[in-house]
Amino acid sequence: MLFAAALVAASPAAAQDEGGGFGEGLDLLGEGSRMILERLLEDMRPMLDSARPFFEEELMPLLERLGEVVDDLSYYDLPERLPNGDILIRRSPDAPPWGEAPLPEVGEGGEVEL
Repeated sequence: MLFAAALVAASPAAAQDEGGGFGEGLDLLGEGSRMILERLLEDMRPMLDSARPFFEEELMPLLERLGEVVDDLSYYDLPERLPNGDILIRRSPDAPPWGEAPLPEVGEGGEVEL
């Protein structure tokens, strides 16, 4: 973080001295940020690698199944835990009938506005 603060403080002055202007200072700031993020990712890689089996074996199947039975999360109330431990996700009373929700428009390039 100290490196980032020094880079921020030095970038405008260095850019003015070299005649590069504000754009060069932003480029230097971007490069410094990229270096910090790369180092952070490098430091986190062992933790991410150890968590990968959980995501692949447990979380992804859960999310895939949830995607099959839920059409649009905005049509549902917040989950609630029942006394027996079950989790209930109720459909909002003002939601359209299940399966009849309008699909988002897909643009020419495959873009979907969220």
